[in-house]
Amino acid sequence: MLLEFLQWLGATRLGIAVAEDWFPKVECVHVIALAAVVGTIFLVDTRLIGLTSTRLSFRNISSRLLPWTWAGFILAVITGFLLFSSNSVAYYENGAFRLKLVLMILAAVNMLYFELVTFRTVAAWDGAAKPPFAARFAGVLSVALWCGVIMTGRWIGFSL
Repeated sequence: MLLEFLQWLGATRLGIAVAEDWFPKVECVHVIALAAVVGTIFLVDTRLIGLTSTRLSFRNISSRLLPWTWAGFILAVITGFLLFSSNSVAYYENGAFRLKLVLMILAAVNMLYFELVTFRTVAAWDGAAKPPFAARFAGVLSVALWCGVIMTGRWIGFSL
């Protein structure tokens, strides 16, 4: 059933148009969107780790940057889906693609845990140059996971 859906998706007008005409343009927008996501996330994460912007509160940094992160993420998801539609069966069977999705899910779990657990105590450490271990760990883990997303994304292009 999944294989039939993937074959159908690749045979749609959209899948064919991306494969035949739009792929380079969509990929360019995807890379720019991912750069916006990762660039803003890294700034937030390096503040969490205590490496940068230590004179600014975490909430100040995150409130300014995370709207840009979400905008870039939405654009990256849309363009990622378009790229996927161009050759959905091959992408689905690609190990690098699957690993990229797993790393993105782990990054989301890390973010959810941070938001639901660690962030609840932000008032106590918001202005501290060195946040508590749980916040620093979330920042380090986020950087590692997003570096993995970038690496596997590049790997996809060389393994299709």
